[in-house]
Amino acid sequence: MGRTKVFIIAEAGVNHNGSVEIAKRLINAAAEAGADCVKFQTYITEEDTSVYAQQARYQEQNTGEAALSQYEMLKKLELGYEEFRELRDYCKEQKIMFLSSPFELRSINFLEELGTPFWKIASSEVTNFPFLRKIAETGRPIVMSTGMCTMQDIHQAMDVLQSCGTREIVLLQCNTEYPTPMQDVNLLVMQELREQFGCQVGYSDHTQGIEIPIAAAALGAVVIEKHFTLDKRMEGPDHIASLEPQELKEMVRAIRNVEVALGSREKQISKSEAQNMVAARKSIVAARAIRCGEILSEDNIAAKRPGGGISPMRWNEILGKKAAKDFERDEMITL
Repeated sequence: MGRTKVFIIAEAGVNHNGSVEIAKRLINAAAEAGADCVKFQTYITEEDTSVYAQQARYQEQNTGEAALSQYEMLKKLELGYEEFRELRDYCKEQKIMFLSSPFELRSINFLEELGTPFWKIASSEVTNFPFLRKIAETGRPIVMSTGMCTMQDIHQAMDVLQSCGTREIVLLQCNTEYPTPMQDVNLLVMQELREQFGCQVGYSDHTQGIEIPIAAAALGAVVIEKHFTLDKRMEGPDHIASLEPQELKEMVRAIRNVEVALGSREKQISKSEAQNMVAARKSIVAARAIRCGEILSEDNIAAKRPGGGISPMRWNEILGKKAAKDFERDEMITL
């Protein structure tokens, strides 16, 4: 990864609904929004999901197809390897990074051949030992979501990844519900992940809206992942928890503003505010007309704008001194 700015992953996932043309429109939208990367999901349904697997509750609710098994739902959304090659090439044309999360071993081989720049491990695979081992053995950097995980789950996964050769890992706080309730976001756990594992952290978001990814950026996330779609009303499991293109653009703009605004830990006078110091600050002035030689006291001096004269922080130093000349009311005191 090696970036200082927030790396924004626009998660297309399976929101292409099995259509390459929709996938290309999603790539266009991600590039137009200014995301760093557009990410899909690569899997062979037969090797990822048992025919006996039922849909998750959110999938039933969001698809309106409770009668389908999870296998049947995923099969409808599957794209083939040649189609992903086409999408990889199209991303190059649109000058946006192509990425896809694998969900089984064959797709790891395929994506490695395709030249994925780093691995994005989905929350579902954190407890999948052979999957973690195979990805780690490639030696490429990893970004791993941690939805549905305890700290023990993450420790075990990190042990596998690091013992098998991975050196660079970014952990993403994540909640695996679509959409995620606000009370389940738990952004502050990013700090705990950073401290426990000594690695960079980020956030994979499934809430509705853009405020939580923006808050994550303000808390130091180096990677933000967010689902997006062409239209939230489209059929499919993830559309309702996704951003539409204009919202994605607004999120990217807001995160870029946040990362600039974070600045450094050094407190200093900025260039923009320096020009306002004289107008905004105060000086010690005559509270009334003062004669030369008169003792300066609480009764005849005051602190008023503008600045540029003797600072009111020298108040006690000025008290008791003799006026060096006559001063009119509001005239700056000089020694």
